[in-house]
Amino acid sequence: MLKEYFWLAMNSLKKRRLRAYLTMLGIVMGITAVVALISLGQGMQYAIEQQFFRLGADKLTIQTKGVVTGPPGSNSDVMLTKGDLRVIQRAQGVAIAAGSLVEPITVRFNSKDKYLYVTTLPSDPQERDVVVQTRDYTIIQGRMLKSSDQYSALVSQSYIDSPKFGSKALSLGDKVLVQNQSVTIIGVFKSTGNPFTDMSFVMNEDPVRKLLGIPEKYSVIVAQVSPGYNVTLAAQNIEKDLRRYRNVKEGQEDFEVQSSQDLLKTFGTVLSIVTAVLVGIAAISLLVGGVGIMNTMYTAVLERRREIGVMKAIGARNRDVLIIFLIESGLLGLVGGAVGILIGMGLSKLVEIIATLALGTTLIQANFPWYLILGALLFSFLAGSLAGTFPALQASRLPPVEALRQ
Repeated sequence: MLKEYFWLAMNSLKKRRLRAYLTMLGIVMGITAVVALISLGQGMQYAIEQQFFRLGADKLTIQTKGVVTGPPGSNSDVMLTKGDLRVIQRAQGVAIAAGSLVEPITVRFNSKDKYLYVTTLPSDPQERDVVVQTRDYTIIQGRMLKSSDQYSALVSQSYIDSPKFGSKALSLGDKVLVQNQSVTIIGVFKSTGNPFTDMSFVMNEDPVRKLLGIPEKYSVIVAQVSPGYNVTLAAQNIEKDLRRYRNVKEGQEDFEVQSSQDLLKTFGTVLSIVTAVLVGIAAISLLVGGVGIMNTMYTAVLERRREIGVMKAIGARNRDVLIIFLIESGLLGLVGGAVGILIGMGLSKLVEIIATLALGTTLIQANFPWYLILGALLFSFLAGSLAGTFPALQASRLPPVEALRQ
C-alpha cells in the first residue's frame, strides 16, 4: 500500500514541477548552509586534534596570562623568564623543560617587507628536541639548525611553494634581512597545517635575543613529564613552584599550565559555540523552507479538492489521504535536502581548496561523517512532513460530498 501512496505523491509533484522546485529552494539553502558549516567545523576540529596529538599527551605548556593580541606570550602584560624555566626544570615530575621566544620581526626579501614572527630553538640539544617535536618540524630540504648556527633560519615549504614576497618565492640558500641583519635560509620544513607555525621563521635563541634586545624573556615554556608520572600531578607541582617563585597566591596566578587535552577542550568548546551559532542562523532558511512547503501544500489541497472527493468516494479513508499528503510534503523536504547536501559538500570542499592554495593551511578542511549526511536527509524529510501536517489533516477531513461539488 505504501508503494501506491508513494507513486501517487510522486505523480502529483511531477504535475507541478515548477512549484515543487520553487518550494524546495528554502530547504535547499538551509541544508546547504548547515552541511557546509558543520562539515567545515568537523574538519577543523579533526585537524586541530591532530595538531594536539603531535604535541603529545606527556607535554605541558606554560604561558602567561594577560591580554594577548598575537601568538601565545607575544604581547602579554607579564612575561616568563629564564628564572621561571629553571624553576620548571626542577619541578617534581618534569623530565625536560625548554623555553622558546615568539616575537614579531620585519623580514625583507626581493625589495619587499613583511611583518612576521620568529620562533626560537634553545641551544641545549635535549631542550631543542622537545621544541622540535612539539612544533613538528620535519626537514625536507637542507638541514636542521645546529646550536653553532648564528644568523641562519628555517622556513616552511609554503615559502618555497608560492611567492610570499612580491613575485618571488624563497629558495634554499637565499639571504633575507631580519631586523636589517642578513640571515641565510639553510633548511625547509614540511608544512604542519598550523598557519602560525608555517608562516614563522625559525632561528636559534641567542642570535634572536641579540637582534631584539631581549635578555631574559620567554614567550612559552614546554615541559615534558617524566615517564610514568601523572601529567595532572606534574602540572600541579609546576603551578605550586611557580607561585612560590613569582610570589603570587593561589587563584591569582599570572601564568597558566595546560596539557594538550586542556588546550583541545578549550578549542573544542569555542568551535562548538561558533558552529552552533552559525547553524542556528542557517536554520532560519530551513524555517522559511518549511513555511514554503506548508503554503504549497495548502494550495494543493484547495486545487485537488475534487480529486480528494473522488478518492474518498471510491473507498479511500481519512488516513489514506493524510498519508499521501504527508509523503508528498516529506518528499519535497527530502529532495530539497539531498540537493542541499550535494551543494553544501561542494561549497565546503571549495573552501578547503581555496584555503589550502591561498593560505597554505590544512586546518581548514571539509569532513563528511555518515551521521551528518544521514542526519541532514532525515531532518529535511521530517521538516517537510511536519510542514505538511496541517494541510494534510485538512485534506483528510474533507467530506466527500462537499469535495465533489468543487
